[in-house]
Amino acid sequence: QVQLVESGGGLVQAGGSLRLSCAASGSIFSINAMGWYRQAPGKQRELVAAITGGDSTNYADSVKGRFTISRDNAKNTVYLQMNSLKPEDTAVYYCNCQLHRTAWSPRYDYWGQGTQVTVSS
Repeated sequence: QVQLVESGGGLVQAGGSLRLSCAASGSIFSINAMGWYRQAPGKQRELVAAITGGDSTNYADSVKGRFTISRDNAKNTVYLQMNSLKPEDTAVYYCNCQLHRTAWSPRYDYWGQGTQVTVSS
């Protein structure tokens, strides 16, 4: 079994900051890409930021320059530092990991349970 546990969401005023964390645990051989997605009410889930095993990063245009994704491979943890938050950043944020459970198993996607981020104007 693999579990992804997220933390760090909450309510913040516009212009404020939050830091999300997502720790993967369980039967894990290796983790490839890790990322954060978000889903606002009535909208589709969208990619916010992703980081590869080689630390290459990719961001949605709407968060470039404000959000920073990073990872700690020793802790199987991915972070999302969110600065200069805007009301339109309000959404449920989901962590995603692409990992191998054993040396010979295929790569699978795993998701966290989601954490609410609310930005008030």
